[in-house]
Amino acid sequence: MRERLNRLVEEMLEKGVLYEDARQEFERRFVTCALTRSKGNLSRAAELLGLHRNTLGRKVAAYRIKRTPLKASEPRRQRIPKSVA
Repeated sequence: MRERLNRLVEEMLEKGVLYEDARQEFERRFVTCALTRSKGNLSRAAELLGLHRNTLGRKVAAYRIKRTPLKASEPRRQRIPKSVA
């Protein structure tokens, strides 16, 4: 993994990619991947990334990332009222 990352960084430097552009692109892709893995669940994606859910929400908004919606075949989890639980 480290060698692949080193090669990528070298290639980006050779092509003149600026640090801020590289950082933003990496962050956008990292967030998008976590959201895909969590099927659009912001709380689960935030947990995968080690971020607070609100922080992740701001990043999703800033990068204009569309959250992957739940498929029609997947049932939504029902919330149990606290008075019942």
